[in-house]
Amino acid sequence: MSKITAAITAVGSYVPDFVMTNKILETLVDTNDEWITTRTGIKERRILKGEGLGTSYLAIKAAEQLLEKRKLDPKEIDLIIVATATPDMMVAATAAYVASEIGATNAFAYDLQAACSSFLYGMSTAASYIEAGRYKKVLLIGADKMSSIIDYTDRTTCIIFGDGAGAALFEPNTEGLGLQDEYLRSDGVGRNFLKMDAGGSLLPASEETVKNRQHFIYQDGKSVFKFAVTNMADSAAKIMERNNLSHDDVDWLIPHQANKRIIDATSNRMGLEDSKVMMNIQRYGNTTSATLPLLLSDYESQLKKGDNLVFAAFGGGFTWGSIYLKWAYNS
Repeated sequence: MSKITAAITAVGSYVPDFVMTNKILETLVDTNDEWITTRTGIKERRILKGEGLGTSYLAIKAAEQLLEKRKLDPKEIDLIIVATATPDMMVAATAAYVASEIGATNAFAYDLQAACSSFLYGMSTAASYIEAGRYKKVLLIGADKMSSIIDYTDRTTCIIFGDGAGAALFEPNTEGLGLQDEYLRSDGVGRNFLKMDAGGSLLPASEETVKNRQHFIYQDGKSVFKFAVTNMADSAAKIMERNNLSHDDVDWLIPHQANKRIIDATSNRMGLEDSKVMMNIQRYGNTTSATLPLLLSDYESQLKKGDNLVFAAFGGGFTWGSIYLKWAYNS
């Protein structure tokens, strides 16, 4: 019997209509288009507008696009994982609501949170379920409404993040395609460099925390950049070394879209030319859990069955890692 691997067999995505350009940000904070572009590579990002719309709205839209493209009955889905740092609410799993709304009545669902590494970690989790033979169809959705936790008077964070969602369906494969290897890491030293102070069990919401603006994301940019540059590049190089991959063997790098300089450092470490590096940071900014699946969706038409893909991400906590996957279909 052939070994079962976990392959991605369909992708979907969704970004909101409203485009927040760097020019718009110039009217909100002391910054300018040249400064933002030079330091981050970001020109614009999408923002979800409308009352009562949270991360679940983004996730549902991405899932519905995937289902429509694949002509898949949602009742066939066994499990839905929503990778997110911005769930609709505390306690109640966003994934459970998403599953119900898309008609996946036979699936169980839960959220996974590892900041910007959430989708990467989710790939490992989804693949494990498939490889074990326990489930046949696992839908992994990366979705974040980062605008809900961004202080638009803080120029160090508001220029970076955007809203969006992407989805990937994992199914069994016996051709040797799909997830091949993973190198995932974390280090609690990063706890204080990228965080939201209030709203959790350590510092519950109060009048004081609201007044102190502690329900917005905080980032020590220099420290995060330093750790991200080193660890994203190291993990990508490690996965190549472990699998005897040269730069010629790698067809695509799918890097977390946090900062163009971090992406460049990772691709340079791998010895890859720019044409092999997926990038859409200029249009979406950092959508946290959604960056990797949004890249897959945007570049789907260029992917070929058997392509060697290396995913790399870095997130708060700190969390980071790399995954080697062989693409399983021609679009």
